[in-house]
Amino acid sequence: MLPDHAKLLALLQDAGEVVGRKKWQKIVYICKKLELPLQEKYTFHMYGPYSEELSMRTEELCSLGFVSERKETKAGYYQYRYQLTEEGNTFLQNMQLDWPRRQAEAITSRLNEYSSRFLELVSTMLYFDDLPKDDVKEKVHKLKKSQNYSNADMEEAWGLIDSLKETI
Repeated sequence: MLPDHAKLLALLQDAGEVVGRKKWQKIVYICKKLELPLQEKYTFHMYGPYSEELSMRTEELCSLGFVSERKETKAGYYQYRYQLTEEGNTFLQNMQLDWPRRQAEAITSRLNEYSSRFLELVSTMLYFDDLPKDDVKEKVHKLKKSQNYSNADMEEAWGLIDSLKETI
């Protein structure tokens, strides 16, 4: 088992249960941007930062029986629930993993409280964090026009980002 897979298991263990593939993508991305030791590479896609590596590793972890993926029908579309299995927990207990448990748990538990829509906003803003705030705002309005994010949404997102940075 590769250490990068084990780190995802630890992150999922810290989060508890994550509802939605998009939400899982955003939680991992935000944690990476907050300097948790995650290696997945991201590119910008329709719903913000996306990692093909994360999708593949998650599939592998499900195939190994370390993560359960439950597919549910919700309002005409499919939604997925991810949770660490007993086998995944046992594996992590026996693994020597360098993982900032307290920080990761604090970050993931907070992120998991938000909707995937809001995390899409936060992750998009972090994707462009090398730009001034006004330019980030302009990018979000241009790239996420259909989401209709308000200025209040963005202020809430900046507040969350700032408070999460204080935990690291």
